[in-house]
Amino acid sequence: MEKIKYGELSLGEIVVKDFRAASLFSKAGLDFCCGGKKTLNQACDEKSLNSEGLERELNELQNQPIGTTQDFNSWNLAFLADYIVNTHHQYVLKTLPELVFYTQKVATVHGSHHPELVEVAALFAQVNSELLQHLQKEEEVLFPAIKEALKDKTPEARETIASEIRRMSGEHEFAGGAIDQIAVLTQGYLVPDDACNTYLVTLKLLKQFEDDLHIHVHLENNILYPKALLLKSVMNTVVGN
Repeated sequence: MEKIKYGELSLGEIVVKDFRAASLFSKAGLDFCCGGKKTLNQACDEKSLNSEGLERELNELQNQPIGTTQDFNSWNLAFLADYIVNTHHQYVLKTLPELVFYTQKVATVHGSHHPELVEVAALFAQVNSELLQHLQKEEEVLFPAIKEALKDKTPEARETIASEIRRMSGEHEFAGGAIDQIAVLTQGYLVPDDACNTYLVTLKLLKQFEDDLHIHVHLENNILYPKALLLKSVMNTVVGN
């Protein structure tokens, strides 16, 4: 099988082609969702990583069969939207209150010796507020508009898609940036020697939340949103004729 030259492909494009690349990028600390527009070479240069080594690992994936459940790019948009709600939205709604409680608790108990925890708690409180509104708008406005566009191609639906995606993309940037900052503040969720069990659980939950958010935002930024905007372009062409 001919090797793919991944260096000039964006991280988002690579994960769209083969979702298994998400695991490789996560291990390497590369953001393939909000930072998904960067090429592999650019992202590796910024992190002082060996892009050739990652390219080899990505090409090795081609020799392994891809499970059909991971081929998100081939899914119907309505089905993908429902999957995002039932999988990622439900996870976020369950986990947000837990992490708000835990981050505030460890900041209160350990903040004097680990002042970064106070900033982590403040950042996560902002993430909580922003994401709750974000998910509601997606479920009540954007996703229904995508389903309407697929079915009826109404002008109202296409305008809603365009305006909502512009706003949603900015909200993704905020949430992704805040979680990235939390990762930096905690030194990659490193457990200090004086950590209690609650501290350890908090860091574990934060890492799990980051991993889920990367996949969640990838599915929207790199697959759902571009295809929804393409629906808008097709509808504009039809209307123009």
